[in-house]
Amino acid sequence: MRVTLDGYEPWWFELGNCLHSSVAAVLRARGVAPLPALGAHWGFRYRPGDARREEYYLPLPRCRSLVGALLPYHPVRSTWHEPGDEQQAWEQVREQIRDGGAAVVAVDNFHLPFRPAYHDVHSNHLVVVHGFDDRTNQALVLDAVPPVFHDWLDLKHLDAARGSTNVGAHRRDMFFADVPVGRRWFDVAVDGPVRDDPARDVPEALRRNVAGFAADDPFGEQVGIAGLSAFLTDSADRHEAGVAGVVDELFTVAGPHLASTALHAAHLRRAGRAREEPRWRELARHVDRVAHHWSALRITAAAARGEPRQAPLLRRRARALVSDLTIAVEECADVADRAQ
Repeated sequence: MRVTLDGYEPWWFELGNCLHSSVAAVLRARGVAPLPALGAHWGFRYRPGDARREEYYLPLPRCRSLVGALLPYHPVRSTWHEPGDEQQAWEQVREQIRDGGAAVVAVDNFHLPFRPAYHDVHSNHLVVVHGFDDRTNQALVLDAVPPVFHDWLDLKHLDAARGSTNVGAHRRDMFFADVPVGRRWFDVAVDGPVRDDPARDVPEALRRNVAGFAADDPFGEQVGIAGLSAFLTDSADRHEAGVAGVVDELFTVAGPHLASTALHAAHLRRAGRAREEPRWRELARHVDRVAHHWSALRITAAAARGEPRQAPLLRRRARALVSDLTIAVEECADVADRAQ
């Protein structure tokens, strides 16, 4: 038997990661424009100690799935599946495709011949599987992360990548190794219509985002501007004190927040052009500036590995980020108020 699902095409955002590109591929196949969906929500959230060694790490609020947390303003959710063995792992994915839905599959890049990390670097990654061929023993795999791969792959490679223990073997195995992949995969459910109406959606998202940046969390999570400031201060203090793993945590947590900030800016820019709203385009510039602060902070964290003396530089980057974020959020509030 051979089954292929149509409509799956690569979608890539430069400051995103494999989670964004995988979810975008599924959304596009279901007629949903990825950028306004992925770019609507912007905020900060972190539960101390929660950082997971995955390229697709995302802080998860309570009662939210991975994709539900990625798109909290839309009727979209996901469910993780954790099969018990190799045979069950493939049978589940094969059945998902037969039923008309793609599977977003966790893999270790080390075992995928099309990745530059092949037989070099271990990294917990995501790809989309949207077809299979029982005769050739292959799966149709889509990976939009450059270099883009969208082709048939022998199951022996996919099985090895899905079943990998992902144990780092050398110093290049940073950040996303040393956690078993576990043959996990998730499906994506769209539970209702996803509108793309900038005139309504942009002001509504801005108001919700501004409220989120001002919020406190009753369960002790670090949220909003105050939570971000506390997280960054604590990270620099612990790194200066020689606590192991702090900059790895900072690098990992910064990743999804960099992506969401840059996606929000791109969404505002697109909507501003479509609606001929110069204030939205100007607001996109403010948000973009914050994204570049996140990028600089992430690079600084990576370079500070094993260097506690770099803590003052982390603090300086953190102050710049929080300062420009505060300005951008104030601008968001002003734009939202004028839209009422």
